[in-house]
Amino acid sequence: MGNPAFEWMGLDHVQLAAPAGCEEEARRFFRGVLGMTEVPKPEKLKVRGGVWFQCGPQMIHIGVETPFQLAKKAHPAFLVHRIEQLMDHLQEQGIPLRLDDEIPGLIRFFTEDPFGNRLEFMEAK
Repeated sequence: MGNPAFEWMGLDHVQLAAPAGCEEEARRFFRGVLGMTEVPKPEKLKVRGGVWFQCGPQMIHIGVETPFQLAKKAHPAFLVHRIEQLMDHLQEQGIPLRLDDEIPGLIRFFTEDPFGNRLEFMEAK
């Protein structure tokens, strides 16, 4: 199956919505708490607001949505090495976690960013 004329290479980025004026709070969480590196936005896109972060080979784009509407189900799932250390770090920062053991062979948990977006983190056991 498939089309031999093209090949899937993976994901470039996932975009999460946030309200206008979100940039500093996004930096505090994604750069400050999670330790992701901020990626400069192209000049023509800066006027739209938002901020981008590097996450392994992919990026997380925090985009301004007016009016802001929280996605209830859609979310990124991050692959993490040494997930227990991340869990400890987030708990030290006062970030609430919800552990989930529904998928055999995975350690995984959920939390939210400052805007209420659902975030999933996982590591193979």
